[in-house]
Amino acid sequence: MTEREKMIKGFPYNADDISLVEDRKTAKRLFHEYNSSPVDLKVEVLDELFRNKFGAHIEAPFRCDYGYNIKIGKHFYSNFNLTILDVAPVTIGDHVFIAPNVLIATAGHPIDPEERSAGVEFGKPITIGNKVWIGGNVVIVPGVNIGDNVTIGAGSVVTKDIPSNSVAVGNPCRVIKSI
Repeated sequence: MTEREKMIKGFPYNADDISLVEDRKTAKRLFHEYNSSPVDLKVEVLDELFRNKFGAHIEAPFRCDYGYNIKIGKHFYSNFNLTILDVAPVTIGDHVFIAPNVLIATAGHPIDPEERSAGVEFGKPITIGNKVWIGGNVVIVPGVNIGDNVTIGAGSVVTKDIPSNSVAVGNPCRVIKSI
């Protein structure tokens, strides 16, 4: 199994693998091109980065690790400074809106300092359902699933799954209301 296959499946992997380093360089080149483009942002650059037809809008600047692990539905909008660490799959549904300065991070590191020093990493997928609003300065950690029709309040740190039809806020983020 390649390091890329291990990474995508959530197994421990070596992030210094030459093919993964090249993949990250490609992603950096593409999001740099996107972020440097004029007001009419280059959607075709996102198509190449995500390796699929992209029909949504991301305000620059945007950053990610690889791009090819990100799948985004229809009618997606993200404001400035979206960062997606996509060492594992990130799946985002239709009609999702993201406020500025949001971090979606599938990447994790071992707690054991020797393993961490050896360069071992892992990832856990993140899924965001349909008709979700994510407020500004939200952090979503590895392995979280957010259901449909959810609002995540600004400044929240989402550390566990959020069920559909709810409003959730805080650090750690918790459901405060069903809708």
